[in-house]
Amino acid sequence: MRAVWLSFFQMLGALRRDKMLFAALFVPVLAGGFLRFGVPVLETVLTRYFHRAAVLSPYEPLIDLLLALLAPTMFCFVSAMCALEEADERTAAYLFVTPLGKGGYLAARFGVPAAAAFLATAILLPVCGRTPLSCPEVLLLAAGGVLQGLIVALLIVTLSSNKLEGMAVAKLSSLLLLGAAGPFLIRGRAQYALSLLPSFWAGKAVCTGRLLCYLPAFAGSAAWIGALFRRYLRKI
Repeated sequence: MRAVWLSFFQMLGALRRDKMLFAALFVPVLAGGFLRFGVPVLETVLTRYFHRAAVLSPYEPLIDLLLALLAPTMFCFVSAMCALEEADERTAAYLFVTPLGKGGYLAARFGVPAAAAFLATAILLPVCGRTPLSCPEVLLLAAGGVLQGLIVALLIVTLSSNKLEGMAVAKLSSLLLLGAAGPFLIRGRAQYALSLLPSFWAGKAVCTGRLLCYLPAFAGSAAWIGALFRRYLRKI
């Protein structure tokens, strides 16, 4: 376990050389601050301009869901880009034969960032969220967000061979998160066209208040992660 932590902190030290990736770690905090203080002001401006009682308020549960997805996506994106750089420089192969091993390397690059993202989300949601959430709801949202972040990270490292390709894949893989908006914006059975996306079921759970909808969200995420992880292991 000590080797895993040392490898993780080594990755954090390397991030200082890439200012863009380092700054990405603070995006969830900045977004949380905007949601906490900026959204009420923006809602007031929009309601006065459009002469309506509410503009953003009906979508506050969706806003909270997107906040729950943000920290895991950014943390896992950063770790995936670091893994790509190490694979490109052939340093990952050397780490596999150290006491860290392949399992320790995967834990340091994906497990620890995912755990950090879970903790960050569990803190940000009660502090910066727009709707009152119970403890089980916060934990379920945080867990669902972490699974989505891992899917994005595995897509990046599986489909890319360098950081430039990784940036392109990251932009495309972020489209998977748009399924969360389906239950809020699409009425009727047409919304189930997005049902293969785990984020759709997380959105369904938040939109309807049915926590059982997290079951297909977690099952779908596990299927995505399992398939991508096996392909990534063959690649490395």
